[in-house]
Amino acid sequence: MWPLIKPLLFALDPERAHALALRLLQVTGAVPPLRALVGLAYRAAEKPVTVFGLRFRNPIGLAAGWDKDGLALHGLPALGFGHVELGTVTPRPQPGNPKPRVFRLRADRALVNRMGFPSRGADFLAARLTRKPAGTIVGVNIGKNKDTPNGDALVDYASLLERFAPLADYLVVNVSSPNTQGLRDLQSRDQLEALLRGLVAKRTAIGSTTPLLVKLSPDLLDAALDDALGAALAAGLDGIVATNTTLARTGLTSPLASEAGGASGALLSQRALAVVQHIARHSPTLPVIAAGGVMGTDDVRRRLDAGASLVQLYSGLVYAGPGLVKRIVADLA
Repeated sequence: MWPLIKPLLFALDPERAHALALRLLQVTGAVPPLRALVGLAYRAAEKPVTVFGLRFRNPIGLAAGWDKDGLALHGLPALGFGHVELGTVTPRPQPGNPKPRVFRLRADRALVNRMGFPSRGADFLAARLTRKPAGTIVGVNIGKNKDTPNGDALVDYASLLERFAPLADYLVVNVSSPNTQGLRDLQSRDQLEALLRGLVAKRTAIGSTTPLLVKLSPDLLDAALDDALGAALAAGLDGIVATNTTLARTGLTSPLASEAGGASGALLSQRALAVVQHIARHSPTLPVIAAGGVMGTDDVRRRLDAGASLVQLYSGLVYAGPGLVKRIVADLA
């Protein structure tokens, strides 16, 4: 079926194609017989793993950014995912950057996006999560509003932590998107440690034990990466998501490679893997969710062998289609 559908989707503008796929999964989730039929077709084998005190039915998840507002929350599990990460969500609704802002680099099996955290806001996503599907691990990726100065970032992140800690199975602090001006400055040692300590204190104050992770950039040099890991350890975080999209364009051949924004897909595979390996060597007590450049089973195996506990898909799903999770888990099993 995917070989027939893919050319139709790829004939559309990438953001429009994404919206259509999201809508189809939203409808799937809303119609129980259809959801059951899709689940039967794409059900993945059981390969459970326990991380952060949570039991995942398999190690393959959906990366943040695919479903920012939880629209397809009930349809996505039918594709076999062991977990789904929603967001990035911001406290207040915001439109994101002007369109066009997503580019498909087919020859490179890559995507470039400069979305800029378009979000319907915390209220909308929280309402969706009150009807979270049973048996699905759901993470929420949180970010500050574009117009919130970095000096006030803790206010935004703390409000989101308080809102979603009772609703999500885990939370991810996004300070690494390249598409919000100045956001990556929050990865510096002093700023990141202050932010993460403030969030851990907020979690304690509200009596929550929801696991808290931070998502890091693949573009950090080793010294800066060590600083970020040191900040996470000092603050008492539960894990790392490695990595976000990259500003690098090494090896890309498409003329669209010059578009501004974060790149994902095959070009990111080696660098994202190297970050996982670095974390495993230098901060082995921090569990890792590996993301970025995961295009198939071989990429998943490399991440798991490098020390990752879980692996997330995004661009790989775009290019390989909805059967990818089932195939990967079958290969692993």
